[in-house]
Amino acid sequence: MINYPFRKITIGLLIFGPAFLAGCSAEEDDGEPEENTEEAGEAVGSVSEASTEDWNVEVLAENLDVPWSLNIHEDTYYMTNRGGDVIEVTGEEKERLPLAASDEIVNEGEGGLLGFVLAEDFADSSKGYAYYTYRQNDGALANKVVAVERESSQWSETEVLLDDIPGDRIHNGGRLEIGPDGYLYATAGDSDEPSLAQDEDSLAGSILRMTVDGEVPEGNPFENSYVYSYGHRNPQGIAWNSTGKLYSSEHGPNAQDEINVIEPGNNYGWPEITGSESAEDLDAPVVQSGSTTWAPSGTAFLEDTLLVAGLRGESLYAYDEEAEEMNAVFEGEGRLRDVKTGDGGVYVLTNNTDGRGSPSENDDQLLKLTLNE
Repeated sequence: MINYPFRKITIGLLIFGPAFLAGCSAEEDDGEPEENTEEAGEAVGSVSEASTEDWNVEVLAENLDVPWSLNIHEDTYYMTNRGGDVIEVTGEEKERLPLAASDEIVNEGEGGLLGFVLAEDFADSSKGYAYYTYRQNDGALANKVVAVERESSQWSETEVLLDDIPGDRIHNGGRLEIGPDGYLYATAGDSDEPSLAQDEDSLAGSILRMTVDGEVPEGNPFENSYVYSYGHRNPQGIAWNSTGKLYSSEHGPNAQDEINVIEPGNNYGWPEITGSESAEDLDAPVVQSGSTTWAPSGTAFLEDTLLVAGLRGESLYAYDEEAEEMNAVFEGEGRLRDVKTGDGGVYVLTNNTDGRGSPSENDDQLLKLTLNE
């Protein structure tokens, strides 16, 4: 972890509480206050030109257990963990509330309680939506999208919107977002069955679109189908720019990770093409990682720059659309699972406790990044 001499530390229920992202633990300090002689980095022209030293960093929460999805409403941060809880952080207060679900949430491999998004009227309704892994009667793993509601001591599932999404120990997708059209979008992995991604009748290997009541919207590209796009291996991030263009992040095989611009009804090629390959009627990514592995997960836009959280790449990436390349703009905190933006800041979830990272004493963390002025 990087030692940020300018980080703020406040003692409270969250140990270090709200403070800009810091990576070192208390045991790394010698107990003597040090004068901060490090000057802030010069302001950068755009986020895609930034590097790690260009950010002020604050830790908002620590000791999170395999967090997966982040939502922000007013001054509260809502995070799922794969074990089946919704963690709520307000100031120095942290509360872990279980999700009471219709099926047992199976935290196995890459499965568990994954995507989570608050309803647009959450302030009045206390409602949201979740994506989780469960076991079917025959023992096979599957995923479902459900409506949920915040109660006094837990979150409760109130309705199943879509189930029987093929699942496995790997490649469950899992991201949920509400689009600018008001519809609910979900990413579904190929459930380790690559051929399913080319099957228009399968929910696997697809980006799905539904109403918030779980109906197939008018205008979906295939009749009576939730499938919005297909030919995906393991998409884990979706975000819209200011013009409403939809971008997705996707894990490739042996590197060859992808950023795609999603058009309804289009086929994004897995497993027929990968990386820089092309074929008729199959859409190639706008940028791909070649022999490098990003393992891209959550995505968000800061103004019109796409930010992508990288797991294996252990970086926050920014897509430079003009140069058609991804730049690592923040590093040093290990695996990053999700990213959100708002109020001039970039909020990042680390994911070092997921069994594939090297957690420090206070992992995992919710971090807030702000570019130096």
